[in-house]
Amino acid sequence: MNSRTPLFQVLHAVVGLAALTACSQDSQAQLDTRDGNGRESVATREPSAAGALPDFRPLVREYGDAVVNVEVQQTLKQTRSGPSGLAPNDPLLEFFRRFGIPAPELGPGDEPPLLRGAGSGFIIGEDGYILTNAHVVAEADEVTVTLTDRREYPAKVIGIDPRTDIAVIKIDAENLPTVKIGNAKDVEPGQWVLAIGSPFGLENTATAGIVSATSRSVGGEIYVPFIQTDVAVNPGNSGGPLFNLDGEVIGINSMIFSRTGGYMGVSFAIPIDVAMNVRDQLVKTGHVVRGRIGVAVQDVDAPLSQSFGLDRPRGALVSSVDPDGPAAEAGVRPGDVILGVNDKPIERFTDLSEIVASMKPGNEVELTVWRDRKERTIEVGVEEMPEPTARVAGTAGNRVEPGSKLGLSVRPLTPEEKQRAGTDGAIVVEEVGSPAAQSGVRPGDVILGVNGKTIESVEQLREAVEKAPDPVALLIERGNAQLFVPVPTG
Repeated sequence: MNSRTPLFQVLHAVVGLAALTACSQDSQAQLDTRDGNGRESVATREPSAAGALPDFRPLVREYGDAVVNVEVQQTLKQTRSGPSGLAPNDPLLEFFRRFGIPAPELGPGDEPPLLRGAGSGFIIGEDGYILTNAHVVAEADEVTVTLTDRREYPAKVIGIDPRTDIAVIKIDAENLPTVKIGNAKDVEPGQWVLAIGSPFGLENTATAGIVSATSRSVGGEIYVPFIQTDVAVNPGNSGGPLFNLDGEVIGINSMIFSRTGGYMGVSFAIPIDVAMNVRDQLVKTGHVVRGRIGVAVQDVDAPLSQSFGLDRPRGALVSSVDPDGPAAEAGVRPGDVILGVNDKPIERFTDLSEIVASMKPGNEVELTVWRDRKERTIEVGVEEMPEPTARVAGTAGNRVEPGSKLGLSVRPLTPEEKQRAGTDGAIVVEEVGSPAAQSGVRPGDVILGVNGKTIESVEQLREAVEKAPDPVALLIERGNAQLFVPVPTG
């Protein structure tokens, strides 16, 4: 996924549970029924001229009540405020001016404005634990869960994992319906799936489709082998369950690809085994521990496989090595192709990321490496991957300090960080002071340009700011979006 293509955006959304009824309601036949594990299917099918289609009504009736609506509320934080309650240089004020709309005014006793949103979730235990997406509750001050019988409960956020987009919340309630957890390892392209959620706030909506592909990577620092489906997902669906025909949850609907901002037939779900592993760690410790070996990797295509003398495209090509990481210490080099980890074959670079991330720090792994047209084995230690909030100190000579015109502290991105984030940017914001903070710049933003000019180094940023008129238009990359932020220089 190229996060810098404006027309091709990744939008988070939750999939709803859609009831796909068969063509005729006469002479229903029970869908057989039993898979290889002897489990009976919940769905039924009806014969038709075109063949048999599943009837999802029994599945919706049995498990729909375990799908909940998750409403969030966030108080808009204010800094220096004018009559509107917005900072004088807030970009929203320019929006109001441009379209001739009076900005909302706040009186002396008015409360700060509230931001509201909604997503979906599902109850995984009678003890009140609920799975949803991290992006649904990450910034919330209050979380409210509504059941299908209209009971409402305040929810506590137990933990959030941005790298998998999984969050665990909990309510104190009794007589709770629950879902049945399945196994995403058994999922295959072409099988029918059903989703339940709250698109556009329409609670307990059902949609259905098929699995389009498995083990999809969407780029960035996301360690998830997504299940791709053609199930309709839209804003408000995030965090809802994806069911198989046995009524088991096999995934959590998380995002879509779209050129328009709406559903276009390509949606992605987080495999339930990934979610449950994250759930166990969040409930136990409040955070998720992952392993790393300190390499940035990419896929091997046909021309690369020929140049390296491989029999076919496979493995993870090492594009850079963290000089302070365990891989460098063990002798891994750029240009090595990692073909296996502990005898597990690596077909794509995402396989390596998934396997290593799941390993316990302090252990060692055995890498099968292709170098100089032959295989060799390298023992590499596994260290703990820092959390996304952890900051890497930059050197004083490579920083623009908060006392500068912009009020920013930045540092160059390492090749490994650029690879993980899937960005072409070269510098990242570490700390934000005034006036950049009042304009909406945040730590973690990647600065791509100044006033339409591409910025590739800290020195270029410093020079561009010195020469630019007031205000400076920063082009920043945040997550999967790019936006211009006007920052006054005084």
